[in-house]
Amino acid sequence: MKRINGEANILAVGAAKDFAESEVLSKYPNSGVILRPGFIYGKRKVNGFEIPLDLIGEPVERILRATENFTKPLNSLPASDIFLAPPVSVDNVALAVINAVTDDDFFGVFTIEQIKEAAAKVKV
Repeated sequence: MKRINGEANILAVGAAKDFAESEVLSKYPNSGVILRPGFIYGKRKVNGFEIPLDLIGEPVERILRATENFTKPLNSLPASDIFLAPPVSVDNVALAVINAVTDDDFFGVFTIEQIKEAAAKVKV
């Protein structure tokens, strides 16, 4: 990113660091989008090596979905939203971003379930 559009990316990262979600939503109340995916899985390349995060993320997502009824009582515990949040595929996150760009009715804060719903609405 730095090589292609370095200065703009540096400014964007600095701005993102300085402002919270509420600032984005207050500046763009009818178009601002915040995605809260948690652990994102897919294939990742690092130094020419491919790391298959989907080998971990996909089974964990299925297990958490299958045990959702049993883990709901644990949702009131501190940090349970972090530990019990199902992983999301990078494809779903990307499709949700496409939905945010193409659909004017898509704005606000989106949870994992809403990200998946938004991804399902995109026609590829």
